[in-house]
Amino acid sequence: MTTATVSLQQQADYRFEIRFGGNIPGLIADEPAPLGKGEGPSPAQLLCAAVGNCLSDSLLFALRKFRQAPEPLRCEVSADIGRNPEGRLRVLGIHATLTLGVAASALEHLDRALAQFEEFCTVTQSVRQALPVRVTVIDADGHTLRDQT
Repeated sequence: MTTATVSLQQQADYRFEIRFGGNIPGLIADEPAPLGKGEGPSPAQLLCAAVGNCLSDSLLFALRKFRQAPEPLRCEVSADIGRNPEGRLRVLGIHATLTLGVAASALEHLDRALAQFEEFCTVTQSVRQALPVRVTVIDADGHTLRDQT
């Protein structure tokens, strides 16, 4: 087993510096107004970034197993934020759209890669245990190749 560790240091109000250790640059996170000043990504945006980054890495890994080059990949992630039955704000669902940098016809074994890539995604599969995550994959020509929750 491995452990991922970050440290957070309050800078002011809801603004925190996040440190990752080693030579990895830190970043500032902040809540949007009215709580914070929006001087960095919010925790919900960081969650979206983690899901999107992990999905992108997993798709790239799955395609490279077949020696395919889908670059440059893009990923847009949105989180639906609303109130739970107790009236508290929660992330209710996430939707990630990955866009390949090439047409689907340029990639061999694409169906196999699309069928398995999400299984490699540590973050998304963990988040899915708590809330729905929809994943859409589109090629460079705009064709939808996969759209699943």
